[in-house]
Amino acid sequence: MQRAGSMPTQHTVKRRIKLKFLFLPRIAGACVLLMLALAPARAQDIDAGRAKAQVCAACHGADGNSAAGTYPNLAGQTWRYLYLQLKDFKEGRRKDPVMSGMAAPLSREDMIDIANFYAAQQPKPSSFKADEAKAALGKAKADETLCVMCHLGGFAGQNEIPRVAGQQYEYIVKQLTAFKARTRTNDAGNMTSVAQTLSEADIENLAHYLTSLR
Repeated sequence: MQRAGSMPTQHTVKRRIKLKFLFLPRIAGACVLLMLALAPARAQDIDAGRAKAQVCAACHGADGNSAAGTYPNLAGQTWRYLYLQLKDFKEGRRKDPVMSGMAAPLSREDMIDIANFYAAQQPKPSSFKADEAKAALGKAKADETLCVMCHLGGFAGQNEIPRVAGQQYEYIVKQLTAFKARTRTNDAGNMTSVAQTLSEADIENLAHYLTSLR
C-alpha cells in the first residue's frame, strides 16, 4: 500500500497507465457516438424532411422563407433549435393555437427530419423596409445587452440558440414581447430575463435591426 505523501512506485505508475489505456477505447467509442449524433444530416434525411414539411409550407414557405411577417423564417435555422421547438410544442412547454396541434402527431424522427430539412435551406433577405435610425438604436441595445454572446456574431445562432438575422419583423416583436410578458418561457430563463430590461421602443428598435441583417 502506498503511504500518504510517498512517491508512487514503478508498479503503481504502470498500473495507472494500463488502466488509462483500458478506458481509452470506451472513451473513443463514446466520442464517436456523440459525433455521429451531431453530424450533418444525410441527403436522404433532408429529402424525408422535405416530404414531411410540405404541410408547413402554407405558413413558412416551401423553402422555409415565410411570405408573411407573423410566421417565422425557418430556412438556415439551426436544426437543433428547430427540433427542440417542435418538441416543446408537442409536449406543451411552448404553446400556439396552430403549432401545438401541428406538432402533436409528430414522432421524434419526424421532428429531426423536418428540422434538418429547414436547416439545409438558404435564408433569403427580408423584404421588410427597416428604419435606419431605429436599426441603429437596435444595434446599440443589442451591443449593450451582449446578444452576440449567445446568438454569435452576425446573429446566425448556434446549437439551441436560434438564428435571428433577417427574421420577420413582426415575429421578432411578438416573441420579445412574449418573453417580456412571460407568456413564452421555454428558454431556460435567459431570454425572459433579458426581455425584462427592454422597453417597447427597445423591442421595436431591435426588431428593425435584426430584420435588416443579411
